[in-house]
Amino acid sequence: MSKFTHLIKLSVGTEDVSGLERWQKSGAAKTADGLPCHVTRMWPKRQDEVLNGGSIYWVIKGLIQCRQKIVRLDEVLGGDGISRCAIVLDPEMVRVAPTQKRPFQGWRYLAPSDAPVDLGAKREDEPELPASLSAALAEIGIM
Repeated sequence: MSKFTHLIKLSVGTEDVSGLERWQKSGAAKTADGLPCHVTRMWPKRQDEVLNGGSIYWVIKGLIQCRQKIVRLDEVLGGDGISRCAIVLDPEMVRVAPTQKRPFQGWRYLAPSDAPVDLGAKREDEPELPASLSAALAEIGIM
């Protein structure tokens, strides 16, 4: 089996998965070819592993709530002339079992063995629970 790894990132200012989806559909969060992306200062040193089946897991309101497959990494030049990394993503948002995660800065690697499981399609269609309820359920191990 080929080796891969994931990334994990806080979605700062996002209230729920729907809010992240809305932001990614805005022009500011898209590449020239229309795919959603997240621009970051640091380029993953383990890019081959990330691009070999990795996803970015989004932490929203203290919970890992969804993921997106990483399509590619693009170099972008900021208005300040500094080169940055655009993490280009598949537009499909896959909901995962809400899992508590403490705040951290930037992005981190996430081993596949530590990644929360995907929720089935049936659960993805259910309305989102309030973040406080999801956190409480995750804390007691129900979700």
